[in-house]
Amino acid sequence: MEKWVPILVTVLAGSLVALQAPINGMLGRTVGSLAAASVSFAIGLAVLVAITLVAGGGFGQLGEIQGLSWYYLTGGVLGAIYVTTVLITVRELGAGSVTAATIAGQLTMSVIIDRAGVLGLPEKGLTAQRIIGVVLLSAGTFLIVRD
Repeated sequence: MEKWVPILVTVLAGSLVALQAPINGMLGRTVGSLAAASVSFAIGLAVLVAITLVAGGGFGQLGEIQGLSWYYLTGGVLGAIYVTTVLITVRELGAGSVTAATIAGQLTMSVIIDRAGVLGLPEKGLTAQRIIGVVLLSAGTFLIVRD
């Protein structure tokens, strides 16, 4: 597969994050923040279970989960923290600022994770290009958030 295909798909999926914040924010204003996060995850869970069953993957290998380290099971917790935080902060910051701050945090942490080579990822050096990329993204985040 050409490298641009997964990049394009990821960019498109990432663009949905900008929609997620205001959608969940309005849900939070209507039903309360924690209830909104719960509703959001419940609907997401139902969709993922349906996709899993329709796609034919099933849940047959679920027993393999016991061989994983505990920290590989924290993805849902991290997602819950993110969704709850964003649906609260989008009211004050707006969708652009929340998305910019999200991306800045994601990029910074991902560069650290790559450098350390943790969580099953190969180690990648901390190059000048990567540092400049984080600095430029931080500057862009500052410009968007200060508006």
